[in-house]
Amino acid sequence: MPTEPTPPEDELLHFMDPSRSRGALEEFGDATWREALDWLYDHAASRPMGSHGTYPEDRLSFFGPTGSPAPAPVHPSPWRDVLQTFRTRVAPATYNAQHPGSFSYFTPPPLPMSIAAEVLAQWIHQGTDVWHAGPVAALVEEEVVAWLRELIGMPGGSWGVLTSGGVMANLMALTVARDIHLARLLGDPTCPPRGERLEAVRIYASDQTHFSVARGLDVLGFPEDTLHVVPSDDRFRLQASDVVAAIEEDRAAGRTPFAIAAVAGSTNTGSVDDIVGLAELAGREGLWLHVDAAYGGAARLSPRTAARVPGLERADSVTVDPHKWFYQGYDIGGLLVRRREDLRATFHREPEYYRTNDPDAEPLNWYHYSIEGTRRFRALKLWMSWKHLGTEGFATLVEHDVRLAAHLAQRSGEAPDFEAVPPEPELSVVCFRHIPEGVDPDDPRLDAYQTRLQRALEVDGTAWVSTTTLRGRTYLRAGFVNYLATEANVDAMIDALRRLSSPAWAAAPPTP
Repeated sequence: MPTEPTPPEDELLHFMDPSRSRGALEEFGDATWREALDWLYDHAASRPMGSHGTYPEDRLSFFGPTGSPAPAPVHPSPWRDVLQTFRTRVAPATYNAQHPGSFSYFTPPPLPMSIAAEVLAQWIHQGTDVWHAGPVAALVEEEVVAWLRELIGMPGGSWGVLTSGGVMANLMALTVARDIHLARLLGDPTCPPRGERLEAVRIYASDQTHFSVARGLDVLGFPEDTLHVVPSDDRFRLQASDVVAAIEEDRAAGRTPFAIAAVAGSTNTGSVDDIVGLAELAGREGLWLHVDAAYGGAARLSPRTAARVPGLERADSVTVDPHKWFYQGYDIGGLLVRRREDLRATFHREPEYYRTNDPDAEPLNWYHYSIEGTRRFRALKLWMSWKHLGTEGFATLVEHDVRLAAHLAQRSGEAPDFEAVPPEPELSVVCFRHIPEGVDPDDPRLDAYQTRLQRALEVDGTAWVSTTTLRGRTYLRAGFVNYLATEANVDAMIDALRRLSSPAWAAAPPTP
């Protein structure tokens, strides 16, 4: 009889005998942690964007001459060889959120406690869906969600669930609004609306609302014109008075307004809608109010910044994203709702293989409250990070980022060759552009110039910012969620942009 091949380093697979495997696991774990620190200090500390080639160049660098993925490995390799492969193929080509010049979309440097908790979470491997697959994970998530509900100011009877991120949280919020509130408006709260019952209804949002709202409506089967986009004001905020006019227009046309999707900290500009006014409007008009506070909700951590995101406690549902401004490793988002029963009524299903075996208690089964079934033990890293820093510690980091944003905005306002829009940031996002000396601010070539300048900065490695479009113009966008950055890093970025200006402007297309 042929014998089954024994994989190399079998002590790392069949590890339950400590006399055989504990030493090997400790050696493997130590080497892995050291590999991570080598990456941190050799790569992440050197530049924000490790790879600064073009996309085709990066593909060739990673995949080799074919530019395509290789076949799956057939034969095993020692773990040292695998770590060596990480060292040569992965480590040099990462985006490095830990670099103090990283002013990215919303990618913070994850807290070391968050990273440590991820290691523990992967080892204990709790499935957060049915109680018996992860009983302690269910309780940790309940506690973390309670902390988030208290932070936002949700009332007694509220509830929440952790998600993969803001996109999933927004999709779930829209699902609850459809199945609970729209059903009630249409006169049959026991029958969630589907098909033609979704026609001629409207949800209101600004031109700064996250793309996931429109995507979520598509996924949920709403017609294309369901989202009524209302122009934001000169500071990119949705005002209640403008939504009033939109509601009146739709009611006059026989449509059914049913929800408002506000934003507290837009991705583009960090703008905060008139949530207090929108809450009052939603109450008068009988609309569901959802607030996407994926980024801005963390401003509630600090008494100095909490007033910048007022009214969250008045929403029916709120998205919060701890892998943004809570400095957590990917992934962890969250959805909070005013009424626990709304979440359960929307997502509760009872498959035959999930049965309650305890006649004296109904356990907390998280799959009753989420689109997702089995989920990672996301709560542990935020739970441990919060215990480590406390709300006060988180607050100091948030305040730090707000000060850096104000510093960049002030420098842009004082300099003749920079312009920030709006001049003072709502939170910690600054949209700005460089205007070379002697160039008309309305010169159409400035849009292509900002794009080239961003790319030049990326290659240079001093800092990294993204670009965005506001009112038809291209701007550089700095998102400050980096507690490792300093004012000196902001100043170095400004100096680098000026240094890189001449070749970037020379490459701009001619005036049409």
